Amino acid sequence: MRQITLGSTGITTVQNAFGALPIQRVDKETAVKILHRAYEGGMRFFDTARAYSDSEEKLGEAFDGMWDKVIIASKTMAGTPEEFWQQLDTTLHNLRTDHIDIYQFHCVNRCYAPGDGTGMYECMLEAKRKGLIRHIGVTAHKLQVAFDCVQSGLYETLQFPFSYLSSEREMELVQACRAANMGFIAMKGLAGGLIHNSRAAMAFMTQFDNVLPIWGIQRMSELEEWLEYMEETPEYDGELQEYIRREKEELAGDFCRGCGYCMPCPAGIMINQCARMSLMLRRAPSANWLSEQMQAEMAKIENCLHCGKCKTKCPYELDTPELLIRNLEDYKRVLAGEVTV
Repeated sequence: MRQITLGSTGITTVQNAFGALPIQRVDKETAVKILHRAYEGGMRFFDTARAYSDSEEKLGEAFDGMWDKVIIASKTMAGTPEEFWQQLDTTLHNLRTDHIDIYQFHCVNRCYAPGDGTGMYECMLEAKRKGLIRHIGVTAHKLQVAFDCVQSGLYETLQFPFSYLSSEREMELVQACRAANMGFIAMKGLAGGLIHNSRAAMAFMTQFDNVLPIWGIQRMSELEEWLEYMEETPEYDGELQEYIRREKEELAGDFCRGCGYCMPCPAGIMINQCARMSLMLRRAPSANWLSEQMQAEMAKIENCLHCGKCKTKCPYELDTPELLIRNLEDYKRVLAGEVTV
């Protein structure tokens, strides 16, 4: 497994990192076992966030007294300096540490900068001066915001969705980070569940010596799959390149990544599943997609208020209401047996 250096931070770690969002869905004992196994298997970089419910607490339980042996990144969605300090204090307490290696503004809609009137970037500088954080990072979902952050020269790392389904413009973002000596942390390497070939996903990442992918893990079986690649990393060979080419053809156009930032819906629609149901039926087949419960969830699309809130909140700037309608029409055809999946 190759080593990745995150730009000017000087942080060097193996190119297989642990995304700790999913461990909020399992109990603490299970989470700690998974985290310990990840460390035993060679993973050293762990990414969490204040917004991930008890994820930080589980990391704190697993690595208490070990923070000199692992690298921890967390995030804040604070919108005011007061919230920033409250969240940072909570994160440090949860992690049982006195510092965080990389602290990131989480899912920003703008590039925070000194003197912009928010005081947010000044908080990062003060936290770094006090030794509470070592490096300042940012995460984004909107492409132009991400470019703004890179071009500002204010951040040491950028976390952004990146997978073999990424566009050419997103590839350019990776190169912009390289040119700026800025670390690139790749989230959603499996495109929110649309990619189900981990070997192809891992091989794709090996092309980029400045990209650190964080894989979301909540089951030991998932972890073991990634740990296998620590010893025998898949090569980005002709066979996998052809496979990825076909995948990109199939998924050409706009599609929902299932991030959930459009939620909650005033009409109660489970947008992050319903807006990509057609793809999930075909790419991740499960009887649950056609269960009575899911049929009821899909039926809620007919009660859409057409308020447009989901569209304005979508970080990928998708026409979410239109996606919902298209997915419902396809779903009905599948239920009627007019279309097989």
